[in-house]
Amino acid sequence: MLEYARWKYIVAALVFVLATLYSLPNLFPQDTAVQISAARGGVVDEALKEKIQGVLESGQIGFKSLDLSDTGLLVRLTDPNSQVHAADTIRETLGSDYVVALNLASTVPQWLTNLGAKPMLLGLDLQGGVHFLMEVDQAAALENRETADAENIRGLLRENKIGYTQVERLRSGGITIKLRDASDRASAASLIGRDVPGLELTDGVEANVIVAKLRETELKAILDNALEQNIGTLRKRINEIGVAEPIVQRQGSNRIVVQLPGVQDTAQAKKILGATATLEYRAAADGNAIEAAQTGRVPPDARLYYMRGTHQPVLLSKRILASGDQLVGANSGFDPQTNSPMVSITLNAAAGQRMLDFTTDNVGRAMGVVYIERIPETKIIDGKEVIVPRVTEEVISYARVNGVFGRKFQTTGLESAQEASQLALLLRAGSLAAPVDIVEERIIGPSLGKENIEKGWMAVSFSFIFVLVFFLIYYKVFGIVTNVALLLNLLLVVAVMSLLGATLTLPGLAGIALTVGMSVDANVLINERIREELRAGLNPQAAIAEGYEKASGTIWDANVTALLAGVALFAFGTGPVKGFAVTLCVGILTSIYTAVSVSRGVATLIYGNRKKLKKIAI
Repeated sequence: MLEYARWKYIVAALVFVLATLYSLPNLFPQDTAVQISAARGGVVDEALKEKIQGVLESGQIGFKSLDLSDTGLLVRLTDPNSQVHAADTIRETLGSDYVVALNLASTVPQWLTNLGAKPMLLGLDLQGGVHFLMEVDQAAALENRETADAENIRGLLRENKIGYTQVERLRSGGITIKLRDASDRASAASLIGRDVPGLELTDGVEANVIVAKLRETELKAILDNALEQNIGTLRKRINEIGVAEPIVQRQGSNRIVVQLPGVQDTAQAKKILGATATLEYRAAADGNAIEAAQTGRVPPDARLYYMRGTHQPVLLSKRILASGDQLVGANSGFDPQTNSPMVSITLNAAAGQRMLDFTTDNVGRAMGVVYIERIPETKIIDGKEVIVPRVTEEVISYARVNGVFGRKFQTTGLESAQEASQLALLLRAGSLAAPVDIVEERIIGPSLGKENIEKGWMAVSFSFIFVLVFFLIYYKVFGIVTNVALLLNLLLVVAVMSLLGATLTLPGLAGIALTVGMSVDANVLINERIREELRAGLNPQAAIAEGYEKASGTIWDANVTALLAGVALFAFGTGPVKGFAVTLCVGILTSIYTAVSVSRGVATLIYGNRKKLKKIAI
C-alpha cells in the first residue's frame, strides 16, 4: 500500500525549514570595503576614523559607513570603483604606518549569524580576493644550514679536545676549518664525516686546513625541505587567522602560490604572510658597544645591534642560544609584576638544555633578545614596481640573568598587547625554514567575480528551468512531485555547503548543474518504474508503492558508485578539482534523500488518501 509515516513528514518539514534558514544568508550581498589595520607606529582609534572620513568626503568618494573594531577600521564603500579609488587615496594619506587592503564585508543580519547561519564561501574566481606569489630565499636557507653546521663542528672539536683557530662559513659557500696542529687533521675529518654526514671534505691550501661543502644531494634536499616546510608553515598561519579553504601550493623549484578567497580580513592575512618574524636569544659579548658603533670595529666573536626605542648600541655574541624554530609553544599575556605585554616561551629539549647550561654558568651576565622582522615593501625602480624586503633586527630585551631557567621562560620588552599577540601567533604557527618574499600580489576585483557568478547561476538556472518544464509536460502530476524534490535538493545543497564552510568555485557551479542532472536520473527511474507497474496491471496506488520500492535499490547503487568517485576526487585532487568534488558529494547525498523519500511523501499526499483511485497522471 502507498503509505508514508507521519514522523517522516515531520522530518521532511524540519529539513525544509532548516534548509531555507541556512540558505538565507546567501541572499545578502557583501559590501565592497577597505580594511585598515595598524603597522608599527600606527594607531587605529576615533581620531583615525575622523581623519579617514574627512579624506573620503574631500575626495568625494561615496561610502556607506566606517566601522571601528579591535582589529582595525572597516570602510564600507558603495561600489567596486569607489573601493579601488578609496584604497589608493587612503594609502597615499596614511603612508607606511598602516596596512590598507581591499576587503569584502558581510551584511548578514546578526540574528542569522547568532544561529550559526553564514553565506557560502566563494572562490577567487567568483568572489575575488588576494593572490600572492611568494619566493623562498634559497641563499638564506643554505646560509642557515651552513651556519648551523659550523656551530656543530666547533662543538664537536671542543668536545673531543681538538684545537682549532678558525671555523667560519665562507661568503662564497662552504666552511673553512683551521686546526692548530696539522696532525689532528685525520681525526677531525673522521669526526666531522661521522657526525655531520651532509658535508663533503676537501684539503685546504695549508696542511692544517679542511674545507667542507654541502653535497649536491644534500643541497637539493635542503632546498626542497625548506620549500615544503614553508608551505606547511604558511598553511598553519592562515589557519590561525581563520581563512577557510585557502590555496597554498608549490610552483616550480622555489615559489609558493597563496590564494585567499572569501576572507574577512585581508589586511591581517597580508601582514601575517608577508612578514617573517622570529626571536633569537644571544649572550652579551665583551667590548665597548658605543665605540664599536662609532668606529665600525666590532669584535670578531660579536655582532652589533641596537635597542628598540632608544637606539642604544649593544654587542651580542654571534652564537645563538635559542631561536624561533626551536620553539614548542608561545602564548601572549601580561607580566604580573610590571603589567607589560609579554610572550611565554617553551623551547624544545635541545634548546632548553642549551639555555639551562648557559644560565647555570652565567647568572649575573646579560642576555639579549633580538626581534627579527622581514617586511616586503614596494618600490619604483626604473619605472617598475619591485617588491624589496626590508629586514629589521632590534634588541627588545637586554637584561641580566637573575636565575637559572631552561625550557620555559618569558620574553618582555614588546610595545603593545597586539604586537605580543602577533609575535606569539607567528612563533606558534612555526618558523619559516627560509625567508619568503612576496614577488607578486594580485587583487581579484569583485566585479569580475560578480560576472562569473551571474553567468554560472544563469547556466544552472536555465538547466533547472528546462528540466522543470520538461517534467511538467512529460510526467504531468508526477512532474510536480519531481519538481518539488528537485527544488528541495537545490536548497539542501546550498544550505549544506554554507554550513560546512565549503568554498564554491566555477567548477563547483558545474557540480551543482551535474547534481541537478543526477537527481533527474533518479526521478526518471522512479516514474518509469511506476509506468511499468501500471502496464503490468497493478492499481495506481500499488503501482506507485512498487515503483518507489523497486527503483530505490537501483538509485542507491548508482549514487554510491558516483559518491565513491567524488570522494576519490576530493582525496587526490587539488584546487578546482577538490571544489567540484565537494559539491558533487553533497549533491549526491541530498538527491538520494529528496528523490527516494521526499518525492514519495509528496506523492502519498496527493494519491494516498484516495480509496477508489482508477488512474494517475504520469
